[in-house]
Amino acid sequence: MTSTHAFWLAGRQATGEDTFDVTSPWDGRLVGTVAVPTEDQVEEAVAAAHAVLDEFAATPAHVRAAALDHVSRRLVERTEEIARLISAENGKPLKWARGEVGRAVSVFRFAAEEARRFNGGDAQRLDTDAGGAGRLALTRRFPRGVVLGIAPFNFPLNLCAHKIAPAIAVGAPIILKPAPATPLSGLLLGELLAETDLPAGAWSVLPVPNDRMPALVQDERLPVISFTGSDKVGFAIMDSVPRKHCTLELGGNGAAVVLADYASEQDLDWAATRIATFSNYQGGQSCISVQRVIADASVYERLVPKVIAAVEAQVTGDPGDDATDVGPLVSEDAAKRVESWVDEAVRAGAQLLTGGKRDGATYAPTVLSEVPADVTISCEEVFGPVLTLRRVESETEAFEKVNESKYGLQAGVFTHDLQAAFRAHRALEVGGVIIGDVPSYRADQMPYGGAKQSGVGREGVRFAMDDYTYERVMVLTGLAL
Repeated sequence: MTSTHAFWLAGRQATGEDTFDVTSPWDGRLVGTVAVPTEDQVEEAVAAAHAVLDEFAATPAHVRAAALDHVSRRLVERTEEIARLISAENGKPLKWARGEVGRAVSVFRFAAEEARRFNGGDAQRLDTDAGGAGRLALTRRFPRGVVLGIAPFNFPLNLCAHKIAPAIAVGAPIILKPAPATPLSGLLLGELLAETDLPAGAWSVLPVPNDRMPALVQDERLPVISFTGSDKVGFAIMDSVPRKHCTLELGGNGAAVVLADYASEQDLDWAATRIATFSNYQGGQSCISVQRVIADASVYERLVPKVIAAVEAQVTGDPGDDATDVGPLVSEDAAKRVESWVDEAVRAGAQLLTGGKRDGATYAPTVLSEVPADVTISCEEVFGPVLTLRRVESETEAFEKVNESKYGLQAGVFTHDLQAAFRAHRALEVGGVIIGDVPSYRADQMPYGGAKQSGVGREGVRFAMDDYTYERVMVLTGLAL
């Protein structure tokens, strides 16, 4: 594994006065040493991004698309190397890390495709009223300004891609701040971008410590903030800059609903397998991992042992082993927090059906039932390999239980009933309803985001491009329409 020392300042490599180490959450080995930008270097990056704003917005679409295509191809060429880097710094099992690289490949490819067709004229005739005779409105979209992208640790490559690629596609300069625990994947994206012909200042990747972020957030030259992380931090950012345009992708405690018609043994086997896999993938460190299972009473007793067996079949261990399904959490502190929440629930009367054990940063895949509604694990996002089981008496009650959460990111509904699917789509207060599967499905081109405390705005390449831009109307006068 090659250590990464430099960061990317306005398209070039730079080093600062200080460094910090990135270590593996699995075995504590050194993965890389990262340079920290000084305050003067951060100022240089912001100034360069602000200065290049007009030039970059006017860059031909084919230039931006070619750069995005280049990154997509290079990610393919270096897939195994990058997957092992993700696994080393994040603790993610290789099978999931390879999948993350594949998704990032698609994000940059989608962005290249969208760059070629985005910002076309939308003409509207105005002579529908007498005062508009001879007039035509032409509407186009233009960047709001420089984007400050703040990425989390759980998808250290793909969620950086979701900040960078749409910004480049629309010609908006971006300053990316990767997570302190996992900066190496974001810095590698900088390495690939440096191979392109994008103008200097169009992008920077700055591993700025969290305690120095308030100044960047407040900087008026960065009018757009795209943040993925906790609801506490995200809403604090938005509250601190009420006049900025903020996109917040925040937490969730995803529910998987199993309705009464999903009753065959084959149905329940499928549901149990999907629930077990996606309550534990990424160590449960996904905003749309399965945290709550809400099953109709008519199928509950048959579903529970299937879920337990499927969870216990998950292979926990070294993330560098191809056979491993569940690796460590991002840190031992994270695992201790999950442990404390499970212990609290058990003390309050929850039944521990499997798991409930911690070994360093690794927490065993865990299933709880009879969980009181007021304990932390019922109310908050666990961000660990833990799921809870609840029995309900009807579809209506199931949907009510989903909506009791303060979060509303995505929900999964296992049903064959088309009418129930449409009822779920209408009733569930979430950003996405996945029928016949868990809430953990995300296609990177679809709109992705939440309701309530799960965030504001939408990602997904085209939708982020809309978010980074605004409509500007030009009215042409004296035309022979």
